[in-house]
Amino acid sequence: DGVINKAILKDGKPFSPRRFEEFRLFNGIREVLEKFRKKGFLNIIVTNQPDIARGLIRAETLEKMHKFIQENLPIDDIFVCPHDDIDNCHCRKPKPGMLLRAAKKWHINLKESFIIGDNWKDIQAGKAAGCATVLLDNSYNKEVEADFRASDIDLAMKIILNGGTK
Repeated sequence: DGVINKAILKDGKPFSPRRFEEFRLFNGIREVLEKFRKKGFLNIIVTNQPDIARGLIRAETLEKMHKFIQENLPIDDIFVCPHDDIDNCHCRKPKPGMLLRAAKKWHINLKESFIIGDNWKDIQAGKAAGCATVLLDNSYNKEVEADFRASDIDLAMKIILNGGTK
């Protein structure tokens, strides 16, 4: 949410869509992911979804969203943390658990990888896993420090395809 699909802003804070009818992919995301794939990158989603544990979204609704993503975008895999903060799991970002699982499953060298995120948890998980971090600039993340900042997904793609230089 906030990278592949639009987050829902409430009082200036981002939230995940809770109904399939609210779910909207960003314009141009397919083309960006296709360019990454052509350059040999894997496109893997790692997503916190605490609204499942909170009872605010049904797992079936989230699965419908993910099925839509996989049918319409060149995505290699999706890793989900359905837990809430109080669960203290190993997978919930800012912990790197989902990135470590993806690396093991797909034989990824995380030191040669990038994570694109829109909040501090994404960036901290990436740093903890040893990835280069790219933050998509937004009104709710001005204080977050990342290796790179990008005004949009196209600039993030250019930074990554240039090997981490602007």
